Amino acid sequence: MDAVNANRLRWGALAWLLTLQFFVVETIAQSRFEGPYSRADDTISALGAGDSAAHQLMNASFVVQAALILAGAVLLRPVLLRAAGQVALVLLVVAAVGVLLVGVFPTDGNALVHAIGAVAHLVGGGLGLIALAYAVRPRSEVVGTTLALLGLVGTAATVFFLTGVTEYLGKGGTERVAAYVIPVGLALAGTALWRIAGPGSSDRRAERDAARAEQAERARARDAALEASARRHTASGTADADELDDHWAPVERRRD
Repeated sequence: MDAVNANRLRWGALAWLLTLQFFVVETIAQSRFEGPYSRADDTISALGAGDSAAHQLMNASFVVQAALILAGAVLLRPVLLRAAGQVALVLLVVAAVGVLLVGVFPTDGNALVHAIGAVAHLVGGGLGLIALAYAVRPRSEVVGTTLALLGLVGTAATVFFLTGVTEYLGKGGTERVAAYVIPVGLALAGTALWRIAGPGSSDRRAERDAARAEQAERARARDAALEASARRHTASGTADADELDDHWAPVERRRD
């Protein structure tokens, strides 16, 4: 892999890893919120409304999140395999545009555009993780399965949030389940793709293949030795049996 591709993968993985900034900024915004605020009952968008002390910081985080998702999708595109990789790219672009609208149009500014952006982000992000799982699965079944589970959880939570089935986790809690899986899944995917497809991955695969071949050769040698030992034991047992037969044979036979 040449230096350009290595740098591209490095920056793409870093972009998706940095989507975790959302959790840090959200915590800061909540700590500066005047009055009671519950993550279970209050939505994330409330932190970006005008009555939130840190609304500018929260909205800036939404915009940065959009840039990070989009940058990671574009930079990591060469290692997203199958048609699922292209589908994941489209869905993640939708998610990035959605969260951009959320940050540019707060809920107390243009509620309709804000709502459209929120739905696009949650739906595109959840389904994008599922598509990303199929794109990553040929490289790592564990990572692919994990991404699929995160995508399914996020998509289910999105459906519950949009249909008002929020009595168990609360409105804010249900929305957070739908939203939180997106940066977590992207950070996991970016890190995994960098490790699996990044520089040195071919050398690591060659080392693993050589180790497996050596182990298989040792197993074959051990099996051959055990088989040879079993044959010797069988031959020795047969010889001993012949000697016993000769010993108890009639005198005439032994004289012959």
